[in-house]
Amino acid sequence: MDTITLNNGIEMPLEGLGVFQVTDEGECERAVRTALDLGYRLVDTAACYGNERAVGRALKASGLPREEVFLTSKVWIQDAGYERTMASFDRTLENLGTDYLDLYLIHMPYGDYHGSWRAMEELLRAGRVRAIGVCNFLPDRLADLILAHQVVPAVNQIELHPFCQQRRLRQLMARYDIAPMAWAPFAEGQHGLFSNPTLTAIGAAHNKTAAQVVLRWLRQEGIIAIPKSVHEERICENFDIDDFELTPADLAQVDAMDEGVPTILDVPDVCEVYRLHGITFEQ
Repeated sequence: MDTITLNNGIEMPLEGLGVFQVTDEGECERAVRTALDLGYRLVDTAACYGNERAVGRALKASGLPREEVFLTSKVWIQDAGYERTMASFDRTLENLGTDYLDLYLIHMPYGDYHGSWRAMEELLRAGRVRAIGVCNFLPDRLADLILAHQVVPAVNQIELHPFCQQRRLRQLMARYDIAPMAWAPFAEGQHGLFSNPTLTAIGAAHNKTAAQVVLRWLRQEGIIAIPKSVHEERICENFDIDDFELTPADLAQVDAMDEGVPTILDVPDVCEVYRLHGITFEQ
């Protein structure tokens, strides 16, 4: 498995399994176990997904040493702020059945994310998490966070796929060596991604699917990807991208697909702010 070196020196796999919207705990546990058996070594969950316990059970059942699996989770808006983030982190560790996280992220740039970051810096210093980062932080919020604190985020998990390549944001991230992580590498299937003529033509030349072309493009761009699936054949297909390489012409064609606007989540949109603040749960 190819890895990327984060800005604090730790190694992180460039591909893993995402479990967003996998609300059935049995299904989640089976998917994670399948992925781990196939060789995945990165699993991305979140407090608000409601499946941290299932991920923890799958890890235990796999028999793999804890240090061989890179675990990521996130703190939700309802737990923004120093004290609430500390409490949510403790619940996350309990749910996952571990005594540390590899990566802990602020899920949204809303609420008291500065208080959350202070808590996360403390967790990092205490060795309870190996790296800290953010999700969905656009240039203004990201710069604000960096300038106000001591620790620069190691990762920014964002909407990033062929139709939304986040070039301006990635320029700022590169300045601080912040690794990009794509939470929806297939754009949730929107814009006909799986049958897109450009992607399928590139795939045909390499005997690969459009999805594999996207994941290979991300790999060659140094972008961490966490494709979601609960189907064994798709989990296997997504992992099977080590035996080909996109040409410079292939990469240029994918680059040309960028529309420059989000397809799924418009973070600054006021309606989205209200909607996301309204999502609450019991962890």
